[in-house]
Amino acid sequence: MNAVLDTRQTIVRLLSAMGSAKEIHQYLKRFSQLDAKRFAVVKVGGAVLRDDLTELASSLTFLQRVGLSPIVVHGAGPQLDAELSAAGIEKRMFDGLRVTPPQALGIVRRVFHQQNLALVDALHAMDTPATSVVSGVFAADWLDRAHLGLVGKVEHIELAPIDASLRRGTIPIIASLGETEEGQILNVNADFAANELVRVLQPYKIVFLTGTGGLLDGAGKVIDSINLSTEYAQLMAQPWLTGGMRLKLAQIADLLRDLPPASSVSITRPAELARELFTHKGSGTLVRRGEKVLRFDSWDGIDRDRMRALVDSSFTPRRLVADYFERTRPYRVYVSENYRAAMILTCEDDLPYLDKFAVLEDAQGEGLGRAVWQVMRAETPRLFWRSRPGNPVNAFYHEQSDGCFKLPKFKVFWYGLDGDFSVIARCVAHCAGRQPTLVHVNG
Repeated sequence: MNAVLDTRQTIVRLLSAMGSAKEIHQYLKRFSQLDAKRFAVVKVGGAVLRDDLTELASSLTFLQRVGLSPIVVHGAGPQLDAELSAAGIEKRMFDGLRVTPPQALGIVRRVFHQQNLALVDALHAMDTPATSVVSGVFAADWLDRAHLGLVGKVEHIELAPIDASLRRGTIPIIASLGETEEGQILNVNADFAANELVRVLQPYKIVFLTGTGGLLDGAGKVIDSINLSTEYAQLMAQPWLTGGMRLKLAQIADLLRDLPPASSVSITRPAELARELFTHKGSGTLVRRGEKVLRFDSWDGIDRDRMRALVDSSFTPRRLVADYFERTRPYRVYVSENYRAAMILTCEDDLPYLDKFAVLEDAQGEGLGRAVWQVMRAETPRLFWRSRPGNPVNAFYHEQSDGCFKLPKFKVFWYGLDGDFSVIARCVAHCAGRQPTLVHVNG
C-alpha cells in the first residue's frame, strides 16, 4: 500500500511541472471515485502504433502506475495498406470504409494480431501488465456485404473479456475485429468500434490518439477546445476543415449526443496523454457537447440566486457584496444554460469592462469558460478588465489581451484599444480606483 502511495506522490510531483497541484489532486480524486471501466476509453490509430509506440506505452504505463487502467482500442490502417499492397491486393474504399474481400481477411487478422501484440509487448517491457484481446468483444454483423465484403458493424458489446482484464489489474488492449453469431471474423472500423464501446461504458474520458495531436484549424494550428453547442455549425461550414477531420468531428458530435453532459472527447498525441487528462489546460483538442450560452442586457431573466452562487463558489473565500445586483448595472451578461460559467460586463466611460468572470470548479478544464469568452468576444470588439496578480486565470488573460499594465494590487488587461494611450490610461485609472464588490466571508 505504501508503494502505491509513494508512486502516486511521485507522479503528482512530476505532473506538477504541467499544472498546479490543486488541479492534479482534483483530477486524481475525480478519477479514483469512478468504477474501473468508466475511467477512459483510448482509441489508438495504426499510425500511432507505427510511429509512436514507445511514447504510447510510456503514457499508458504512467496511468497504470497511478492506479488507473484505461481501455485501449486500436486500428491498423497504415499497416494493412502496406501488407495488402505487398500481397498484390488493391486498396478499395466505399463510403470512407475499406473494402475487405475474402482473400484479404487472413492478412487483416494477422496484421491486427501483430499490432496488438506489439503494444502488449511494449507495455510488458516497461513492467506494465496488459492483456491482448483480439476477439470476443465486438459481436458484429455484415455492414454492407455487397459493397464492402467482410466489413462489420457492431451489434453488441461483450464486456466479459474487458472485466476479466481489469479484475487482474491489467490494461485491456482490444483489436477492432468483430465476429458474427456463426463465428465469421469481420473487419470493423476502429473509430466505429471505439464509439460503440463508449456508448456502452459511458466513460468519464474518451481519448483519440493521433499523430496530428488534435483537430487543426485553417492555419494548421491545433484547436484547443470545441464547445459543440456554440461552435459545431460554424466549424462544419469552414472550407479548411478537411474531409477526414470533418468526418471525425461529425462522429464525435453524434457520439456525445448519446452520453452524459459531462462527457468529453480529447484528441491528442500519446506523449501528451497525461497532460490532457490531469491539467485544466490539457493538450490537443478537447471536444464537449457543452452548454448553450445565454445573453442578457440587464438582470431581467437572470436567476440571481444561481448567479450569486456561481460567483461566490468561483471566488471562495470571497463573496459578492449583499447589494451587488442593486449597485451594478450590467452592460451584457453571458451565462451558460446550467449556470456553470458566466461573464458580467458593465460599461465604464463608454467602454465595456469585464466585472466578473466565474467558472465552477467542476467545469474547469472543460473549455466551458473559453466557450463563454468566445461568444462574448464575437460581439465585444473592445474590452478592459483587472485581475489580482496571483489569479491562475492570468495566463489565459495574457493570451487573450493586447496589453497589460501592472498596478500595485492588480494587473490591468485590454484588447481592441488600438494602442490609444490616452484611452488605456483612462482604463488603468478606472481599475486603480474601482471599488471592490467582493468581500472576505469573515469581513
